[in-house]
Amino acid sequence: MPFADLPAPQQAGILCNDPAFQRFAATRSGYPGGQFTASAAAEYLRQCCRVESRRALASDEVATTRFQRLRTEFDAWAGRIATPR
Repeated sequence: MPFADLPAPQQAGILCNDPAFQRFAATRSGYPGGQFTASAAAEYLRQCCRVESRRALASDEVATTRFQRLRTEFDAWAGRIATPR
């Protein structure tokens, strides 16, 4: 199944285990060049999406929108897409 077709909580779990997303989270958190663990990346994601658990992304539409925005920012940072305006 393509990543984009997975439920948002599952996407979030996969992202937090991605070393590139961990570097993105570290940079965004003020640790440029630093390395975050999966759990630190998960905390960053929860803060950005304003949820207590990634499971909330399955039912909270506002949080899901925040998550989609975060994914877009990460994809732009990683060079996968053009930088959003």
